[in-house]
Amino acid sequence: MTNVLAEFSEIFDQGTTAQRLMIRQGLYAGHTAGLAKGKLQCNLAILPGEFAEDFHTFCRLNPKPCPLAGVSQKGRFAIPRLGDDVDIRTDAARYNIYRFGKLEKQVSDLRELWREDLVAFAIGCSFTFEDALRCAGVEMRHVASNVTVPMFRTSIATQASGPFGGGMVVSMRPIPEQRLEEVLAICRTYPLAHGAPIHVGAPDEIGISDLNAPDWGQPVAFKDGEVPVFWACGVTPQAAIMTAKLPLSITHAPGAMLIADVDELTTPLYPYNDN
Repeated sequence: MTNVLAEFSEIFDQGTTAQRLMIRQGLYAGHTAGLAKGKLQCNLAILPGEFAEDFHTFCRLNPKPCPLAGVSQKGRFAIPRLGDDVDIRTDAARYNIYRFGKLEKQVSDLRELWREDLVAFAIGCSFTFEDALRCAGVEMRHVASNVTVPMFRTSIATQASGPFGGGMVVSMRPIPEQRLEEVLAICRTYPLAHGAPIHVGAPDEIGISDLNAPDWGQPVAFKDGEVPVFWACGVTPQAAIMTAKLPLSITHAPGAMLIADVDELTTPLYPYNDN
């Protein structure tokens, strides 16, 4: 299979603006792990305005899996907090369209579907801290393998708001056991990227039965001395939206994030205690 990241490496090396323009023009629709170094990547949730207040509260009640980076005004497809040139309708690599909780289709452009009653929520993504870990010499196996990070539903309950609730979703990365404390310390400095992991080791303790069968993304291999490490994941609100079974809801496709113009250390709207 052709490695799309390698094919467009010259464009990707030009920086965040070029990367986002390439996505906007439909020239790239793959996962965005490893892109936009130093910049925030965002999960997206786009809902009819009548459900926006309940969803906003859901994010406030669950800041670890839902570190809210910004919210649009109704009908607006920009969130000024993310940068002046960011267009919510075109700048995520792929979008999932749901009708009553069921995936209807996947698209790369929302301009034909956009409505004046829609409200967009941008939620921080764990991809943001990965570059720091890689710079520290910690391999991100899914990036090295050019696959989407594995994500799993768990038995960890979220706090419900209106129709939104259900279990937390986590992303998983194999980490050398002797480097766990270093990884935790690095990740705590990225509050908009879910911060430190929420669980290390036995996946069954959080309701995961098989690491080779993720609910989203692809499985990755383990090397000797590595343990599974789990981070709260921005697909959690996507799962909550599916459970709510709204007439229409739109999210990013897992792994295909919105690249913003703000620094990855930006503070979330609702900070959490990560000690």
